[in-house]
Amino acid sequence: MSFYLAFKELWHNRGRFLLVAMVVALITTLVLFIAALAQGLGDGYREYIGRLNGELLVYQANTNLSTSASRLGRSLLANVRRVDGVEEAGQVSFTSATLVFPDDRKPLDIGLIGVEPGMPGEPPALQGVNLSRNRSNEAVLDRNTALRGNIKVGDTITVKSIQGTEEKFYPITVVGISDKRQNFLQPSVFVPYLTWDRIRPKGSSEPTNGEFISNIIVAKLKDPADWQNMAKRIEREVNNTQVVDRVTAYTASPGYSAQQSTLNTQRYFTLLIGILVLGGFFQIQTLQKVAQIGMLRAIGTSRFTVGAASMIQIVTVNAVGVLIGTTGAVLLSLGFPPAVPITFTPAAVASAVVSLLIIGPLGGLVSVWVLSRVEPLRALGLAQ
Repeated sequence: MSFYLAFKELWHNRGRFLLVAMVVALITTLVLFIAALAQGLGDGYREYIGRLNGELLVYQANTNLSTSASRLGRSLLANVRRVDGVEEAGQVSFTSATLVFPDDRKPLDIGLIGVEPGMPGEPPALQGVNLSRNRSNEAVLDRNTALRGNIKVGDTITVKSIQGTEEKFYPITVVGISDKRQNFLQPSVFVPYLTWDRIRPKGSSEPTNGEFISNIIVAKLKDPADWQNMAKRIEREVNNTQVVDRVTAYTASPGYSAQQSTLNTQRYFTLLIGILVLGGFFQIQTLQKVAQIGMLRAIGTSRFTVGAASMIQIVTVNAVGVLIGTTGAVLLSLGFPPAVPITFTPAAVASAVVSLLIIGPLGGLVSVWVLSRVEPLRALGLAQ
């Protein structure tokens, strides 16, 4: 009986209910895009560090885990490698540069990352091959760089950097393309560390020889499960260092926590707005049909049947709106360029959809309670 009453009214007032379903669809699209934006921006910060082939990152002490402030010499790398329990370690250096193209394409600002070929810190080449030698003019691109620059394995790219007061241009051969490995929202280009030291931006008075200085050291452990004890051991045996795991490293990135908390707050407020919108609509619906409900109650319809019919309407309208909104959001995302940090993951979509399916019944609880309290004689205007 509840299903019959619910769907009979849905069909009779299908235009009105479809309008509400479209409002739910818009809210769904907004929630999904906020979730995808939070995921995409977060990935842009943590893609490289979060996927490193090493469990620990070594920073210079008292630099607040800042990759730009940390300075670690080659001799310190040897000390890290000698710590019992460290399988291998590699230096990693970061700077910014620009890719320039021979045609009319806009130059692309990149993160230029120097790594040791074959050591922790080097990303895997999913297409092509990995870097071969420390002095080779080779590069492995992250997938985002390849897509945005329309670059393929075997192409020669030109890296522009400022050295002193002059612009210098360096041709580099692309030997491999990795997965998504952005660092601090910059598309990344990985080169051997000696090549990185040669082409990086530098001042005119900066010495051109001496010990190679990197920003961090990535350590791969013999027993990855024992990373906490190993972090303390490295700090104890190697002076002037601070050692953390990958998660601690990227969450300490400037702006990461503030960015994620801001986007999550926006998502929660959007869900709250959804509850209020649905609750307000169904409350108005309830006030408009008090007389009809009174008639049903007068002929013997139970309160449970009336309340269940209303809840079925709420769940159905909400589910249709969520389905339309989810489908629309996913289809719209297919048209976004690689530069837009929108990432839909199954877990994020499922979490958002479940939350949206819950807000419908929550928003309609008041109207269901009001309907279940309707007295037949009072609703029909016969009560004194």
